Amino acid sequence: MIGRLATRKAELEQLPSPSGPLDTLTRPRDVDHGRELIDEAADEVSAAAREWEELRQRHAAAQASADAAKQSASGFRLLAESLAPYVPAGEPARAFDGDVEEAQARATELTGRLTAAQQQVDEAAARVRAAADTLAQYATEKRFEQLDTPVRQQVVSVRRDSLPEHAEEWAEALRPRLRTLTDDLAQIDRHRSGIVTRLQSMVEGAIRTLRSAQRVSRLPDGLGDWSGQEFLRVRFTELDDADLATALGEVVDEAAAGKTADGRDVKRDGLSLLLRGVRAAVPKGFRVDMLKPDSVLRTERQRVSEIRDVFSGGQQLTAAIILYCTLAALRANNRGRMRNPHSGVLFLDNPIGRASAGYLLELQRAVASALGVQLVYTTGLFDAGALAEFPLIVRLRNDADLRAGRKYLSVDATMRSRLDELPDPDGTARLTSTRVYTKSAAG
Repeated sequence: MIGRLATRKAELEQLPSPSGPLDTLTRPRDVDHGRELIDEAADEVSAAAREWEELRQRHAAAQASADAAKQSASGFRLLAESLAPYVPAGEPARAFDGDVEEAQARATELTGRLTAAQQQVDEAAARVRAAADTLAQYATEKRFEQLDTPVRQQVVSVRRDSLPEHAEEWAEALRPRLRTLTDDLAQIDRHRSGIVTRLQSMVEGAIRTLRSAQRVSRLPDGLGDWSGQEFLRVRFTELDDADLATALGEVVDEAAAGKTADGRDVKRDGLSLLLRGVRAAVPKGFRVDMLKPDSVLRTERQRVSEIRDVFSGGQQLTAAIILYCTLAALRANNRGRMRNPHSGVLFLDNPIGRASAGYLLELQRAVASALGVQLVYTTGLFDAGALAEFPLIVRLRNDADLRAGRKYLSVDATMRSRLDELPDPDGTARLTSTRVYTKSAAG
């Protein structure tokens, strides 16, 4: 018995001391009841431990939620402070449904859009300033100095940064004038188109004339290597119709302005306008070549710009006579008189003084005869070799009527080389030569 009591005391000492007074606890009636109470107490301790662990976990979760809430609040506070300048005054605040990451992403998106919008605003403001500068500079140009309209005075006097404020008012005031000017410009454009079309037709006609001059300058037979050759050759490359119309439009505009693009004065007469139109139609210029007259009539051509340096005086004169005959024949052709062998008369003042060589005189007369031009030579020289080339020579003498105070010319002698070869008249008719023309059936 004593041993059992000692054992129980030892077991009691090993048990934890009660946290409160023992009076509140149920006392065991016996050993078995005590063991039941001990088991119940152990179960209560286990339940309390589990409840404490659960409470500790809930406390940790609550602490984590509180920390997250503090962090979110800090993030939202920073976002709110960064977005505060962009919130209109007086606009009520609205709660955001997402978390701080979503708020940051949304804020980044809105900030990007705001930056892009601000950039567009800056670009628009720059365009407005540039337009205002352009308007002010345009209104102050020298060509508008004589223009005393109220709008120009307002544009000149208003500060440039204030010009956009008046733009709508000025646009409304100038709209009727714009319609009137638009109608006037449309009418001017129609007239300009008509002038360009007419000028283009004349330019094309002038170019055709150049081609005709080359064709008409074809030499007759009997001139050796020159037979059938074109005395005059004109080479050029003209623009197509579209480019020609554009170039002639610039010519007309310069004529209307009175000055070229480089500031030179422009003549407004018809011939000058036509010549400038021809130059515009052939931007690379013309290359004009002609045959060089020599004793053997070689087909050697020289540029017109080199004639003065290459041709002798007689060759220059001969080339000029042939060129005149070509132009006379061209004029007769343009007037519809090409079938008429007479293209005009050319009086020459003492050409023998420069061109007395027989081959030059023969060439002049052969070309003139082929192109229907009558050459009349005048000279005071008596060069028997040169004068022998002419079929008719009329010698004139200076006379004076002293009483009447007049001076005049009288025929001193007439020499007809071909008529002088005829026999003396015997009262009968004689046929010395005949020429027969036959017309083909197809003609």
